[in-house]
Amino acid sequence: MSENVVHLHKPTDPPTPDTAPTVLTVVPEAPPARPVPLWVRSGRAIKTGVTHEKTRATVRAAARHSLYTFNGGRIVARRAWDGRTGSRYERMIRAAEAAGNLEAAEEWEERLQRFRAARHHRRMDLLHSPVEAAKGVAVGAGMSIGVLVALGVVLAINTGHVGDVITPLSATIDFIALLIRIVQVVWGPALTIGPFLALLALWSVGRKQQAAPAWALPENVRNSEGEPITPSIVVKALRDLGVPALARAIKEMGDAGASMLGPIRIAGCGVEVDVTLPSGVATNEVQNKRRKLAENLTRHEHEVFITIPEAARTVRLWIADPGALDEPIGPSPLVTDETLTANYKTGRAPWGQDLRGDAAELSVYQRHLLVTGLSNQGKTAALRALALWLALDRTVQFWIADLKGVGDWAPFDGIAKVLIEGPSDSHCIQATEMVEDAVEEMNRRIEAVRKDPSLVFPPLIVLVDEAQKAFMCPAKGEDGRPYGGAKATSRYFMAVREIHNQGRAVDVLMWQGTQDPTDQNLPKLVREGAHTRASLVVGTESQAEMALGAKAVNAGAAPHLLRQGLDKGTLVVASDGIAIPAGQSSITVRTHFIDDEPAAEIAARAKALRDGVATLRAIDPTEERDALADVAAVIGDAARMRTDEVLKRLHALDTAVYREWNNVRLKRLLEEHGEEPKKSHGVMVVRRDDVARALANRDADGSASASQ
Repeated sequence: MSENVVHLHKPTDPPTPDTAPTVLTVVPEAPPARPVPLWVRSGRAIKTGVTHEKTRATVRAAARHSLYTFNGGRIVARRAWDGRTGSRYERMIRAAEAAGNLEAAEEWEERLQRFRAARHHRRMDLLHSPVEAAKGVAVGAGMSIGVLVALGVVLAINTGHVGDVITPLSATIDFIALLIRIVQVVWGPALTIGPFLALLALWSVGRKQQAAPAWALPENVRNSEGEPITPSIVVKALRDLGVPALARAIKEMGDAGASMLGPIRIAGCGVEVDVTLPSGVATNEVQNKRRKLAENLTRHEHEVFITIPEAARTVRLWIADPGALDEPIGPSPLVTDETLTANYKTGRAPWGQDLRGDAAELSVYQRHLLVTGLSNQGKTAALRALALWLALDRTVQFWIADLKGVGDWAPFDGIAKVLIEGPSDSHCIQATEMVEDAVEEMNRRIEAVRKDPSLVFPPLIVLVDEAQKAFMCPAKGEDGRPYGGAKATSRYFMAVREIHNQGRAVDVLMWQGTQDPTDQNLPKLVREGAHTRASLVVGTESQAEMALGAKAVNAGAAPHLLRQGLDKGTLVVASDGIAIPAGQSSITVRTHFIDDEPAAEIAARAKALRDGVATLRAIDPTEERDALADVAAVIGDAARMRTDEVLKRLHALDTAVYREWNNVRLKRLLEEHGEEPKKSHGVMVVRRDDVARALANRDADGSASASQ
């Protein structure tokens, strides 16, 4: 019985600040929990038992083995029926007709006619066989008895007993009687055990064929991710694709669709197979179901590529090994082979690997280049890898505008004759003027060639990274013409178009890298003027068509199906400058990534091949700082300071001005005034006294100039 706790305070005097009034507090105890009804507890127990994993495993096992036996019987019955009738030939005829192969259909029909003729002869022979069989049995029995009697006569003559004449015959009769008794003893158990043996045989047939639904199969069979690609798996994946005409044709084929498949070939880190689709099924119906096909093949969507070869009604499937595309492809030959050189005309740049694991090499000879894709997917790295290789040909000239301006193209200081780095409108204006200067150089070369066709000019690569900034630049020139835009009044647009139209004839080539292509930041006439078009992952199919062209996308190129962030550096390339499998219009390339330090080393090798190039760097009009005085300020009272620390402090002092500075720029600053960084304990340092002398030398030179 529960009790309530009662607290009672009775006041005896008027309430005072020290005396509280009477307080009656009743604290009820919590009522006991109501018991759970029996039917609820029973339901929960039943639910737990039914849904328990052991129960599920038991049910699956029972269903699996029962269906093995049942479906094994169906398989045996069908085999027996096929052996006795011409249904097998009829199925093959229907399969050939469904595939549109009339010659094969006629051949199978001839085989069916021969089978029917042979079966007719066997049946006619059976009509005469009973009489012939009876005669044969009588003759055989008579001959056997005669032989036994003759053997008995020989035995009787040998022993001298007349009764031995029938001894062989009686022994044979006793042996036959023994066999009959054995059969009588075994017959009963055989009748009992026989059905069980028959069921066991049917179960064995069903188990070998895995003749049960997927949900009833064992865990190691149900979890088939990463299983090897076989013809039956490919056909089943196509059958379950959700294309009614395709599923119907496969069911009608006597070979269960195997005739649709070409040989399955190992291709790099995966396999490749050509599928000839039956009549009534279009290739785009399979292309549009790439994800479902990949999942039917127990692969992820990005591990299956569908292309259209030259053969009619054929799709080519490339199926990667599980996880193979997530593995790195290794360093570039530019990094591993220090003796590697380049040749603009005959050489091919080692760009990466295709999906088959073969080296993907690109020829840049007289080909304008466009690389596009979403931000931070490896566009600049892909462009820079090509430029670093081509820089190893000392005859090639570079004019570069990096409109991102974070130092990605800094290694080309000393290689490029023009290097613009920065994201502002002023940098876009300078990039436009650089391209217009290239147009003037092109026209000068064309005019010279007209006068002397034997003239050969050094190749000039005009490279603009983040070109969408140039197209979107709102600034206008003194004549009122906009620098950016996609109209005929746009200075950048028209300059690029002129180079596309005539530049390759005199080896003036336009290379562009741009983000997220649209008609505004990458006009149609510009993107279609590039001979080599490459795309990293883009957002939509329409952007894929802008990047590569409708023909390549319709033939299976799908940069919009790449994984953003996971397929960095993976390009879909449409170009005649790279080896593309026959019948395809594009190829997927996993490019080599060259980090900043290896890029600087490759650039150093390229500089060693050249006689020395004075790079003209664009000056930001906002830059008014005294760099030498700033170096002295950041060193302060220290006797010496490491060059990387000096650069770090300069960046902190004024990021806008010193963001692009590096060791080379700092060294050149001091050399201009008679000093240079020196080593201390193997580390490059800048000494305070050297900077002070450089300031003094500069001031002295300035005073002398003023006095003169």
